[in-house]
Amino acid sequence: MYVIRLPDGTLRVPHSVLADPGDDAAGTGHDGAERERGGRIIADAYVEIGPGDPDYDRLLGQSLTEEELEDRRRRWRDEDAELARRFEEWRDGEAEE
Repeated sequence: MYVIRLPDGTLRVPHSVLADPGDDAAGTGHDGAERERGGRIIADAYVEIGPGDPDYDRLLGQSLTEEELEDRRRRWRDEDAELARRFEEWRDGEAEE
Protein backbone atom coordinates (compact mmCIF):
# COMPACT_ATOMS: atom_id res chain seq x y z
CA MET A 1 0.00 0.00 0.00
CA TYR A 2 1.23 3.46 -0.84
CA VAL A 3 0.72 6.96 0.50
CA ILE A 4 -1.57 8.64 -2.03
CA ARG A 5 -1.53 12.41 -2.52
CA LEU A 6 -4.93 13.80 -3.49
CA PRO A 7 -5.35 16.94 -5.64
CA ASP A 8 -6.35 19.01 -2.58
CA GLY A 9 -3.11 18.07 -0.75
CA THR A 10 -4.73 15.53 1.56
CA LEU A 11 -2.75 12.31 1.98
CA ARG A 12 -4.32 8.85 2.11
CA VAL A 13 -2.08 6.84 4.40
CA PRO A 14 -2.22 3.05 4.76
CA HIS A 15 -3.35 1.90 8.17
CA SER A 16 -3.51 -1.69 9.37
CA VAL A 17 -5.41 -3.05 12.34
CA LEU A 18 -4.91 -6.40 14.04
CA ALA A 19 -7.50 -7.16 16.70
CA ASP A 20 -8.02 -10.18 18.91
CA PRO A 21 -11.54 -11.45 19.64
CA GLY A 22 -11.54 -9.82 23.10
CA ASP A 23 -10.65 -6.35 21.80
CA ASP A 24 -13.38 -3.74 21.49
CA ALA A 25 -12.56 -3.34 17.78
CA ALA A 26 -13.04 -7.07 17.21
CA GLY A 27 -15.96 -7.79 19.51
CA THR A 28 -18.79 -6.38 17.49
CA GLY A 29 -19.76 -6.32 13.86
CA HIS A 30 -20.74 -3.25 11.87
CA ASP A 31 -24.25 -3.58 13.27
CA GLY A 32 -23.04 -3.79 16.89
CA ALA A 33 -23.87 -7.51 17.21
CA GLU A 34 -21.39 -9.75 19.01
CA ARG A 35 -19.24 -11.93 16.75
CA GLU A 36 -19.92 -15.62 17.13
CA ARG A 37 -16.65 -16.90 15.62
CA GLY A 38 -13.23 -16.62 17.23
CA GLY A 39 -10.05 -15.59 15.47
CA ARG A 40 -8.19 -12.44 14.70
CA ILE A 41 -9.37 -9.61 12.55
CA ILE A 42 -6.86 -8.12 10.14
CA ALA A 43 -7.86 -5.01 8.23
CA ASP A 44 -6.02 -2.75 5.81
CA ALA A 45 -7.48 0.64 5.05
CA TYR A 46 -6.50 4.22 4.32
CA VAL A 47 -6.84 7.17 6.67
CA GLU A 48 -6.76 10.71 5.36
CA ILE A 49 -4.46 13.29 6.93
CA GLY A 50 -3.94 16.95 6.17
CA PRO A 51 -1.10 19.45 6.53
CA GLY A 52 -1.81 19.88 10.24
CA ASP A 53 -0.91 16.26 11.02
CA PRO A 54 2.52 15.76 12.65
CA ASP A 55 3.46 13.07 10.09
CA TYR A 56 2.31 15.03 7.04
CA ASP A 57 5.69 16.44 5.92
CA ARG A 58 7.45 13.10 6.32
CA LEU A 59 4.77 11.21 4.39
CA LEU A 60 4.42 13.87 1.69
CA GLY A 61 7.91 13.05 0.40
CA GLN A 62 7.00 9.42 -0.24
CA SER A 63 3.50 10.03 -1.60
CA LEU A 64 2.27 9.35 -5.14
CA THR A 65 -0.63 10.89 -7.00
CA GLU A 66 -3.40 8.55 -8.10
CA GLU A 67 -2.14 8.93 -11.68
CA GLU A 68 1.42 7.99 -10.69
CA LEU A 69 0.12 4.94 -8.86
CA GLU A 70 -1.92 3.87 -11.89
CA ASP A 71 1.15 4.32 -14.12
CA ARG A 72 3.12 2.01 -11.80
CA ARG A 73 0.37 -0.59 -11.88
CA ARG A 74 0.21 -0.43 -15.67
CA ARG A 75 3.99 -0.80 -15.91
CA TRP A 76 3.91 -3.81 -13.54
CA ARG A 77 1.23 -5.47 -15.68
CA ASP A 78 3.26 -4.84 -18.83
CA GLU A 79 6.44 -6.19 -17.25
CA ASP A 80 4.54 -9.17 -15.84
CA ALA A 81 3.31 -10.00 -19.34
CA GLU A 82 6.90 -10.05 -20.63
CA LEU A 83 8.03 -12.19 -17.71
CA ALA A 84 5.13 -14.62 -18.25
CA ARG A 85 6.02 -14.90 -21.96
CA ARG A 86 9.66 -15.67 -21.13
CA PHE A 87 8.60 -18.27 -18.55
CA GLU A 88 6.27 -19.97 -21.05
CA GLU A 89 9.11 -20.11 -23.59
CA TRP A 90 11.38 -21.69 -20.96
CA ARG A 91 8.66 -24.12 -19.86
CA ASP A 92 7.94 -25.17 -23.44
CA GLY A 93 11.68 -25.71 -24.02
CA GLU A 94 11.90 -27.89 -20.91
CA ALA A 95 8.94 -30.00 -22.06
CA GLU A 96 10.66 -30.75 -25.37
CA GLU A 97 13.77 -32.16 -23.66
